[in-house]
Amino acid sequence: MQIEVSGLVFSYGGADVLKDVSFRADSGERIAVLGPNGVGKSTLFRCLLGFLEPKRGSVMISGRGVRAYSRRALAAELAYIPQSYSPAFDHTVLDSVLMGLSAQLGTFGQPSPAQTQRAMQILAELGIDGLADRGSMRISGGERQLMLLARALIQNARTLVMDEPTASLDYGNSFRVMQRIEALSRDGYTVIFSTHEPNQAFRYATKVLALKDGRVLAFGEPGDVLTPALLQTLYGVPVAVTQVQAGSRTVCVCTPYAEEIF
Repeated sequence: MQIEVSGLVFSYGGADVLKDVSFRADSGERIAVLGPNGVGKSTLFRCLLGFLEPKRGSVMISGRGVRAYSRRALAAELAYIPQSYSPAFDHTVLDSVLMGLSAQLGTFGQPSPAQTQRAMQILAELGIDGLADRGSMRISGGERQLMLLARALIQNARTLVMDEPTASLDYGNSFRVMQRIEALSRDGYTVIFSTHEPNQAFRYATKVLALKDGRVLAFGEPGDVLTPALLQTLYGVPVAVTQVQAGSRTVCVCTPYAEEIF
């Protein structure tokens, strides 16, 4: 499946928030949408998901406009994992995952035994099947993020849109969630995730879309896009990019620094 965004412009109250945004995501890619807070990352995702209608431009999914899809048809193509989730009721983890089928089942539909078995299989693949009967309000932030990932996976959509998936997680849980995302892309899933952490983009993205003030500064492979000059433009501080050896692989690390101490 392919997602193609062309010349996207979106406005709030007459002010353009997204300005001529264009990029493409192909099967198996991990696209990091990188930039500081308030540059339009969440607005871009709402346009991708068909929640917002752009002023100009288009979002095409497999050659078809996103807003031409019915809710059920779109749920079969795209799954959304929000930045945060505060359940109003203490549904079990298993029931929360099965809620991912709501677009397919309708208002009064019930999941079949086969669908329930599939939900348990997904939980097992993510390593949290032992939490199936626990209330979703009584699990950790990292476990809740994996639960939301499981809820997205049960839709059988092959593209995952993730709004800052590790924003509220500690270091260990951030690593575990991003490792799962990396594994999913190796299985052919397309993952589009937002982040304000350049090191996360370096480590986990196959391509980076750098946004500032609603415009695309660069789009391409992390090693080509994430230069010290671009990172300073994004974040307003000098940044050094160095290579370090991590096990069997070489990774780039970004480090901000101050040239003078006051």
